Amino acid sequence: MRDTSPRLRATPAARSQASSILSAAATGLVSFILLEGGDPDRVLGLAGVSATALGQPASSLGLDLYCRVMEQAAADTCNGNFGLRYGQQYEPGQLGLLGYVALASPTVGAAFENIGGLFHHHQQRSILRVVRQPELSRIEYQILDRSIAARRQDAELSLGMFFNILRHALGSRWSPEAVLFEHARPESWPEHERSFGAPALFAQPCNAIVLPTRQLDAPMPGADAHLLALLRHNLAQLGLAGMPGESLVERAAAAIRRQLADGEPSLDDVARALNIPNWTLQRRLRNHGCTYQELLLEVRRELALNYLKDREIQISELAFLLGYSEISAFSRAFHRWLGMSPSEWRRGYLEAGGEA
Repeated sequence: MRDTSPRLRATPAARSQASSILSAAATGLVSFILLEGGDPDRVLGLAGVSATALGQPASSLGLDLYCRVMEQAAADTCNGNFGLRYGQQYEPGQLGLLGYVALASPTVGAAFENIGGLFHHHQQRSILRVVRQPELSRIEYQILDRSIAARRQDAELSLGMFFNILRHALGSRWSPEAVLFEHARPESWPEHERSFGAPALFAQPCNAIVLPTRQLDAPMPGADAHLLALLRHNLAQLGLAGMPGESLVERAAAAIRRQLADGEPSLDDVARALNIPNWTLQRRLRNHGCTYQELLLEVRRELALNYLKDREIQISELAFLLGYSEISAFSRAFHRWLGMSPSEWRRGYLEAGGEA
């Protein structure tokens, strides 16, 4: 379906929105590929990733490339559960600063809330959050970049990493109430239930580990308030410097994406996430030819079109993901952008064979 609507003024955020992840997330990958009977050189070569980049934990790697490496490793080793096994053997400290933030936090809940709040320094256009409910709570993880379609391996290894943080605090025999995955159920799904010691549900709205809410208050064995403050400061400085090649506008757009699922973020919210004064953010945006409201609109519009291309995402869910309190508010905004309703745009897109 051809989009003939007027375009917003192009900003750096519109021109370059590649997601990134710190290479620390691939610690030990080469040796694990060998252990699983694969050829690391072939895997990295076919995925277009250099071994040098993987060997520098503080450097960044395109999130699409990272996911591609994991999918290629699964294919090369003839093991569809490659990511599941890789994540299960991944120790919390191997995540670098982010892992040590979790280990130094006072409680299990604080550990995931702390790393969730700092997750954008580790991985862009993704969310990690704790959803607290009276009886059962969820630790949710999701890549928000809908252009990355093949992400099963990333989802399974990520939940495996988080599972190990939980076992570090709750004991080596601890198991959750359930694990949830976005992707369809694979043929080898029984291994997922054995690995987590819990029912595994697939084709879910989000990847998540479900656990009793009371367990979020369990203490972390290595809690250290002084170390935690130092680690948070170091990660904040890393965020202030930004990922290589990122402008402030790109970082502001990324901060908006991260916060939308919790409601519409204000200028102050985004400035706080970037650790800069709000007037500095306003001025820098003006220097790049846009206002905060224009950037917010641009991010919402881009995400809306990406989400609508995925028929599995309900429009009611989409409104929530974009920070609207009501479906009607999103529908009115979408009509202003494109002159049609979200359902009409999706129907036209699908009838055209999925060509935007």
